[in-house]
Amino acid sequence: MNVRNQTMITYFIMRGISDVPMLQLPIFLLVLIIYLFTLAGNMTILLLVWLDPQLHTPMYFFLSNLSIMDMSYSTVTLHKILISFLTGDKTVSVPACMSQMFVFTSLVCNELLILTAMSYDRYVAICNPLRYSAVMSPGVCAVLAGACWALGFLESLPHIILISRFTCYKTKEINHFFCDIVPLVKLSCNDTSLSEFLMFICGLFLATIPFFLTFIPYAFIIQTILRIRSGKQKAFYTCSSHITMVILLYLTLIYQYMRPASKDTLESNKLFSLFNTAAVPMLNPLIYSLKNKDVKSALRRRWHWLTK
Repeated sequence: MNVRNQTMITYFIMRGISDVPMLQLPIFLLVLIIYLFTLAGNMTILLLVWLDPQLHTPMYFFLSNLSIMDMSYSTVTLHKILISFLTGDKTVSVPACMSQMFVFTSLVCNELLILTAMSYDRYVAICNPLRYSAVMSPGVCAVLAGACWALGFLESLPHIILISRFTCYKTKEINHFFCDIVPLVKLSCNDTSLSEFLMFICGLFLATIPFFLTFIPYAFIIQTILRIRSGKQKAFYTCSSHITMVILLYLTLIYQYMRPASKDTLESNKLFSLFNTAAVPMLNPLIYSLKNKDVKSALRRRWHWLTK
């Protein structure tokens, strides 16, 4: 690498989703609408779980954690698009970039682990219902949720430590709308082999262990459901929302971080990152409310209480 192309920098310039001037306003309005729907939907889930006693169960405790994560990583990634349109400032300092990357990566890991905890909850509820209240006690749920949050943040630390040691970059401009691991690694003119290896190992870990820990319980759940004589539809119905969200999230993450590098990787990563950070958090409360009778009943009860 030519030394003249190596630049010591203190800030980055985010290219955003598109460079086309005519698309800036539509993109801003689209992101703003999606973000507001995300906040409104997930806040509704949180308020319903908090206010309605019938939702004070382990499943909805984990769903509340999921809603907090969705709002958090939508905020940490989409806010720059909104701010840059209003102010015209597309710069972000290196420490702020590292912080954003750390928080986003941690929250994605947290979400995968919370989805795993939710699958274990469904397994106990359907396969061992008589012991459900004892196994999934409030203390156990709190420990599981705390472990998910802690492990997610711990898993992200090695990435941030390695990337923060990069001393030069080919350019100040990041071809993305937020600070993500892949664009920064590709932008660096340092030796990135260790970071790429760690990214692959952690990606493999997150794509296999939580994946299998999420779907193995469903093999036992399906086996149990097929053996019961009545209530099969209700049992499948209670699990369908969770399975839908797991499939959506894993498909987008695997396509982003586990496919081979190519010339179009960064451009396609932006599109999948936008879907992952904007669409999935917005769809989460919709899927859980539209496909969940308990949430719809709680919503009707709260609405009736407000309007009476």
